[in-house]
Amino acid sequence: MDAARLYEACRSGLFFLAGPCAIESRELALEVATELAAVAERLDVTLIFKSSFDKANRTSVTSFRGPGMAKGLEILAEVKEATGLPVVTDIHMPEQAAIVAEVADVIQIPAFLCRQTDLLVAAGETGRIINVKKGQFLAPWDMENVVGKLRSTGNQHIWLTERGAMHGYNNLVVDFRSVPEMHAFDVPVVFDATHSVQKPGGQGSSSGGNREYVPVLAKAAVAAGVDGVFMEVHPDPDKALCDGPNSLHLNDVEQLMKTLLAIREVAA
Repeated sequence: MDAARLYEACRSGLFFLAGPCAIESRELALEVATELAAVAERLDVTLIFKSSFDKANRTSVTSFRGPGMAKGLEILAEVKEATGLPVVTDIHMPEQAAIVAEVADVIQIPAFLCRQTDLLVAAGETGRIINVKKGQFLAPWDMENVVGKLRSTGNQHIWLTERGAMHGYNNLVVDFRSVPEMHAFDVPVVFDATHSVQKPGGQGSSSGGNREYVPVLAKAAVAAGVDGVFMEVHPDPDKALCDGPNSLHLNDVEQLMKTLLAIREVAA
C-alpha cells in the first residue's frame, strides 16, 4: 500500500499492529493473519499484520529467531496477497532496508537499535512508514533526535512506539507521560501492549512476562491518547517459539479491540 495513504488511514482512528512475535511457519502466519483480517473487517479498523523474519536480540544463542529474511519476506508477501492486510516487520542492518521495503508497508526499528544512525537513515530513505520502538533506556524526549534522523531523509511518515522503560533488573514500567511527550514531535504514538509486560531475560535463557496485564496497560494507553496499539498474538501462547509469556491469545484479541475502541471514542 502507498505509504501516504496508509499513514493517513491510520490517522483517522485507532489502528492496530498485531501478529506473532516471530514467523514460526507459513501456516501459522496465514492462520493468524486470516483471523486478524476478519476481526479488522468486523470492527472496521485499520490493522497491520506484524511478524519478524529474524529476532536478532533473543536472550540466548539457542533461542528461535525465525526463518531468515528471504523466506520470511516470501511468507509476508503471501500474507498480504491472501488477506489484503498491510504488513510490518523489523530490520537490524542498513542493507536490509531497501530489500524489506519491497514487501513491508511499515519498517520497524527494534528498541535496542533506535539510535543507530545508519539504520535509521537507510530505513527513512525507503519512503515507507517507519515505526521506531523507543529504547528501554531512553527518556521519551530523547526520541526527538531519532525523529530528526529520519526526517533528514525527507521521510515524514514516522511512528514512535512506547514499550516500557527498565525498572531495576528483569522488569519494565510504563510512564504514560511519554505519550504527550512524543506527540510533541508531531508524530503518531503507538503503544506496545505486550512487550511492556515483558520481563527481559527473566527466565534465565529467555524472557518472561505477565500477559494478564496486557489489557490493563492497553486500556490505560488508549485513555492516555495513543494513536495505535501493538500486540503480539498467538493461537497458543504457551507454545509460542518467541515471547509467549507476554503474548495475547488470538481468541482474546477481538474483545480487547472492541473495548479499546470504546475507550478511544470516550477519550477522544
